[in-house]
Order: sequence, then structure tokens, then C-alpha cells
Amino acid sequence: MSIVALVLLVVAVALVAAAEWPRLRERLGFEDRQARKRAKRKSQLRVINGLREQQSAKAEKPDDFAASVERDLESLPVIDPRDDRGR
Repeated sequence: MSIVALVLLVVAVALVAAAEWPRLRERLGFEDRQARKRAKRKSQLRVINGLREQQSAKAEKPDDFAASVERDLESLPVIDPRDDRGR
């Protein structure tokens, strides 16, 4: 067999495999493997009860929240319109 015939054979096999990939993937069990991996990841998750978060939010005083917002706003940089020389 010549080299050209061998290359054409490899290309033909690659094209058939690409065209039949959905069926090959199904037969080889790739989707089942992905489903098992996903199920394993999901089994390690846990549900967090929102009630505990609400209770901790109620425990924090509203004044503390307002004060923290004011501190954050005061620390933001301010651009004075008089300094804007681009106009």
C-alpha cells in the first residue's frame, strides 16, 4: 500500500468517526459516566437552612448596618466637577 492510500484511509476513518460521534458516545457510555460524576458531586452538597441566616441578620443591629454603609460611602473617591478640565 502506498503512503497516499494509507493517509486517505486514516482521513476516511476520522470523518466517519466524527459523523457518527453522537452514536459512538452513546454506545461507549460517556453520558453514563458524566451522570455518575454529577451524581457523586451532588451527593457531597448539603442544604443550608435559611432560618439560621435570618436569625443572625436580625441579631445585627440596623444601626450597625447604616454605619457601615456610611463608612463605605465616605471612603469612595469623589471627583470634583471643578477639577474636570476635559470640558
